[in-house]
Amino acid sequence: MKVSDFNYELPEELIAQQPLPERSASRLLCLSRATGEYRDAMFADLPDLLRGGDLLVFNDTRVIPARLFARKETGGKVEILVERLIGEDWALVQLKASKPTHPGSVLTVEGMDARLVVGDREGDFYTVDYPRGDFIDLLENAGHVPLPPYIDRPDQPDDRERYQTVYARNPGAVAAPTAGLHFDEALLNRLDERGISRGFVTLHVGAGTFQPVRAERVEDHRMHAEVMYVPRTLQCQFAETKARGGRVIAVGTTAVRSLETAADNGGLAEVSNVETRLFIYPGYKFRAVDGMITNFHLPESTLLMLVSAFAGLERIKAAYAHAIEERYRFFSYGDAMLIL
Repeated sequence: MKVSDFNYELPEELIAQQPLPERSASRLLCLSRATGEYRDAMFADLPDLLRGGDLLVFNDTRVIPARLFARKETGGKVEILVERLIGEDWALVQLKASKPTHPGSVLTVEGMDARLVVGDREGDFYTVDYPRGDFIDLLENAGHVPLPPYIDRPDQPDDRERYQTVYARNPGAVAAPTAGLHFDEALLNRLDERGISRGFVTLHVGAGTFQPVRAERVEDHRMHAEVMYVPRTLQCQFAETKARGGRVIAVGTTAVRSLETAADNGGLAEVSNVETRLFIYPGYKFRAVDGMITNFHLPESTLLMLVSAFAGLERIKAAYAHAIEERYRFFSYGDAMLIL
């Protein structure tokens, strides 16, 4: 299977640069996994599109302000993007500079008297030490919201709240699980009233989610690792939902990957602090997920491959073509799909 099979042409003006004033005001393209039929709706219609007894599974990771700007001892500028915190004063990061940064280099964070020491290189990443204190505190005080590269503007104060789900509680992600950005408290309350249950996984989305697939064949791509948790409470909710004939609907591709990683003999295994590299592409047999809510994804991305595995590549291509024709908004701050 060629990576180029997952390409499509997207007008640049359909890439959402700002969130809508109201989270649940997004549009929702509903796609039948069985027939390929699709229809237009609004995200606020979601409670009427699901059934009492269904289980929505959310990713409750919290985005940290993971982008720092610093200077080398020579004065050169460095952009630091945290991939993962690996202890109180250590992080795995990407370093972007005009010239290579070497182990042992000292970087001074702009606007603060905070110095970081560059450690060993690990593939595309470096380890970085903050000897004076807590890395998460440094990020909260000096960090910027790590908006995706296709959002062509600096982060703004409002992004700290809008590039975050309303139910986020476990810090560690450097990118938002964007399908969850459409939910507000009023919509969650309406889902509760309809008897639609809520469960949670935690998968800390890494910066690797934005890295392009460099292989020509899909099967040759190696997924980046992301840390995930599936609690005992969700294990029980999953079993109860299946027993009563309800559907398990993942909110976002990160929830899909978490559930499928933990799928175990018709149920879910409890998972704590485990790295997943699960790569889902057409031909994958789903074991846990009956439906998903997802945003529109980049051409040739692993996320587009995942939704194509679930609904079929040709059906996804047809749905995307319709979304483009109808001027849906794409990517992180864009509109959503419901695949059932």
